[in-house]
Amino acid sequence: MALVVIVIGGAYLLPGEAVVQRQIVISAPPDKVFAIAGHMRRFNEWSPWADLDPATEYTFEGPETGTGQKMTWRSANPDVGSGSQTIISFEDNRRTVTELDFGGMGKARASLELAPVGGNTAVTWGFKTELNGIMERWLGLMFDRWIGADYEKGLLRLKAAAENSAAG
Repeated sequence: MALVVIVIGGAYLLPGEAVVQRQIVISAPPDKVFAIAGHMRRFNEWSPWADLDPATEYTFEGPETGTGQKMTWRSANPDVGSGSQTIISFEDNRRTVTELDFGGMGKARASLELAPVGGNTAVTWGFKTELNGIMERWLGLMFDRWIGADYEKGLLRLKAAAENSAAG
């Protein structure tokens, strides 16, 4: 009985949202970085998940640039799954916010913030989701471990793509 009380009571002492953030400095100006990172149709150039299943089907909707860009993906690979992301806020060369929809697994928000640092660009990739219920709050303790390494890999890929673009 004490264990049940600890699990249930402890869950409500845990945060009500999971937040993951990673940052990198890229040796390219913000406009070169944003030319890749701010456009949904170029997401797989730096996505840490793009190589997990080459058979993933992608569709794109909405404008080529700006708010409303949408990418939907479908994969039989459980590490990729199916879902969509839609840009809901877009500040050219500075910031995007996307709404992620993982179907039955819930929704989340991701953001990319770019800031000039000398001739370079600091990029911060963030993730945030609400944690409702006992199990979600306990699982929330794992989000940084689950997503953080993927975000680091994606930022390294973005760095390589942007620096190659800036050099060319």
